[in-house]
Amino acid sequence: MALIAPSLLSADFGNLARDVRMIDQSAAAWHHIDIMDGVFVPNLSFGLPVVKAIAKEVTKPLDVHLMIVDPDRYIHAFRDAGATHLTVHWEACTHLHRTIQAIKAAGMRPGIALNPHTPVASLEDILGDVDLVCLMSVNPGFGGQSFIENTLLKIVKLRQMAGSSLQIEIDGGVTLTNAPVLLKAGADVLVAGNTVFGSADPAGTIATLSAL
Repeated sequence: MALIAPSLLSADFGNLARDVRMIDQSAAAWHHIDIMDGVFVPNLSFGLPVVKAIAKEVTKPLDVHLMIVDPDRYIHAFRDAGATHLTVHWEACTHLHRTIQAIKAAGMRPGIALNPHTPVASLEDILGDVDLVCLMSVNPGFGGQSFIENTLLKIVKLRQMAGSSLQIEIDGGVTLTNAPVLLKAGADVLVAGNTVFGSADPAGTIATLSAL
């Protein structure tokens, strides 16, 4: 079965508590929360107070994805806000090994995200230190973008490099149509935003994806 992490970036911000509770009661594995600073990516999203408020409403893990510059400054702050998994971008970390070790020391599961143009080979010397790699299958910053097909080749290469122990997460453009192909290529975790929240039955869509 696939692990589904619905992206709250596509939720109804006016009814965020309602949507968060729906995810928590659904077949989803995690809540995926994108943190954007308007610098690393051209958009702003949630801040620490929102993450803290979400954490109070849920029982499932918070999969927090930092699309920000200098993520080291905020590791403990996101831990204190309730993050269970903390993913940083390879492109944003000057000393990536140090950052990953700091996330572990703070008691969270560390992950690394790669932008579409960054080759998976760049992870060769750090793979043994992380639990998860998030492959961006759209250019980060906005929901609702089309899936970048080259991501399939990256999944296959990364799975060959890492073996079975690493969780491979796909973020961007995940649909009911391409989800089976992504899982067959070697992905474990699917971040689904518009596919879930744009459907008439979001909980049913999560269940369908989870059963793949």
